[in-house]
Order: sequence, then C-alpha cells, then structure tokens
Amino acid sequence: MAQRIKPFLLNNGPLLTTITIFILVYVIGGRLYPAMQKPQVFFNLFVNNAALLIVSIGMTFVILTKGIDLSVAGMIALTSAASAALLLNGVNPIIVMLLMLLMGIVFGLAMGSLIHYLKVEPFIVTLMGLFFARGMAYIITLASLTIKDPSYRYLALTKLHIPFFEKAYVYIPSLVGPLLLLVAIYLANFTRFGRTVYAIGNNEQSAMLMGLPVARTKIAVYAFGGFCSALAGIVFSISLLSGYGGYAPGMELDAIASVVIGGTMLTGGVGNVIGTLFGVLINGTIVSILQFNGTLSSWWTRIGVGALTLIFIGIQSLFYMKKKN
Repeated sequence: MAQRIKPFLLNNGPLLTTITIFILVYVIGGRLYPAMQKPQVFFNLFVNNAALLIVSIGMTFVILTKGIDLSVAGMIALTSAASAALLLNGVNPIIVMLLMLLMGIVFGLAMGSLIHYLKVEPFIVTLMGLFFARGMAYIITLASLTIKDPSYRYLALTKLHIPFFEKAYVYIPSLVGPLLLLVAIYLANFTRFGRTVYAIGNNEQSAMLMGLPVARTKIAVYAFGGFCSALAGIVFSISLLSGYGGYAPGMELDAIASVVIGGTMLTGGVGNVIGTLFGVLINGTIVSILQFNGTLSSWWTRIGVGALTLIFIGIQSLFYMKKKN
C-alpha cells in the first residue's frame, strides 16, 4: 500500500498541496468573516475571475512547453477596445466575436512562429506582443467606450441560478472558463497534442527524435494562448459592457502566478490545468478576504500571491528532486 501511495504523492504532490491551501485559505476566511460562508461568495470567485481563469488555462499550455506569454493582458485590452469600436459602428456581435477570436489566433501564430523558427526567446517576443497589442488598443480609443448592444447586455446581466443553493447565481460569461477548462483537460490528457506538449516541456530534442510534431505543436500552443486571451477579452468586455486600452493591467503576471501556484513548473513538462483552476481560486479568495476586511490595501493581494508563488516554486523543486532520486 505504501509503495503505491508514495509514487502517487510524488506525481500529484503540488496539485494536492494547491487544493489543500485553497481549502485552508477559504476556511480561515470563513472563520474570520462569517459572511464568506455564504454560497454566493464561492460562486463569485468564478464571476470575478472569469477572464483570469481563461487566460491562465492558455498560459498553462505555454508554460508546459517551457515557454512564457506576456502578451495576454495587451490582447485582452485590444480585444475589448476593438469589440466596443466595432459594435458602436453597428457590426453584428457574432461577427465581432469571431473576428476577435481570429485576431487572437493569428497573433498567437505569429508569436509562436517567431519563437520557434527564429529561435527568439519567448520572453522577448511576447513582451513585444504586449506592447504592440496595448498600443493598438490605445490607438483605437484613449477613452472607455460603452457597449450598448442588446446581445452583450443580455449576456452581461442575465443571472443563472444555481440548483440546490438558495439565491446563489452566476452570470453567463462566468461559465466560459469552466467549459474551456473541460476542453483543456481533454486536450492535455487524451490527445496526441497534449502528449506532445508534455514531451516538448520535458525534452524538446528527444521529442523531435521521437518524430513528434514539435514545430507545429509549439506554434499551436501560442495560437491557443492567443485564442484564450481574445476569449478572455470578449468576456471582459461583456462583463464590464465597455472597451478600453487600459484594461487588465498586470493580468499576465496574475496568470503566471496562478499557473505556478497550481503546480505547473516553469521549467516545463510538469503540471495540469486542474491545478491552474485552484491557483485562480486561491488568488480570488485572497481578494475576497481583503474586501471583507475593508481596511487593508489591495496591494496585499500582490504580496500574498507573490509569497505563495515563491513557496510553490520551492515545493515544486522539492518534489522534483525527490522524484529524480
């Protein structure tokens, strides 16, 4: 029995640690502030972090290949600004959404191609992508554009009540993240694409010698990341019913922190999207505790998330060393 438990703990230790810390943080918050015990507070974690969850799912695949994507916040801003501008000019909302998703995919394809074929560091390419996307968003509009489209307003304001939980509800945009999570779990665990992603992260040269489509997969990972960023931008613009070039400042760092706290190693090849979900929930729980406190600065969220990120990097290294031994 012990021989079976030890490999399980070594393989899933970071994920189990993440889930345990989420439960502990949430329970402590509930004890300190009884209002946090209401079911609606838990569901608000999905409502308030809908865009972050979507972006973090895309970031997970990128980091699994030993890459990084700093452009995500800029793409969210560009998508929100472009969506608002197109809607104000009478373009059909479905066409707007499809155009934004296509833009995100093309943007990711371009970055992935530069990274793989020109051998430019992902940090440099995606940082340029961040500046480009954010700059284009400000070119579209320097002020916040209000979205008055009936379809967007319906999606933003319609409440979906949760069965078995009295008065608990979520909004339609907050369902996008969990649905994308299910797709990501399937991609990562039950497809050749997912197996190739893990193989590249563990050893890219070995993956090439095995005949795996390394180039295609690496570029596809950044395309998927671009898709997720654009989708998050659409969710962002629906939730706020506006578009602005200054939206989502620093969200790329929140996404990276959520992925790392979720158990995905920055060195690639180890991690999963389920852990990323709990990383996002931990981030959201810390924000909720600060909101209930009402006296602490919002910067304590950054301090808490930063401290947890450092702790999890240490935990990951510990599990990795034990696994090698």
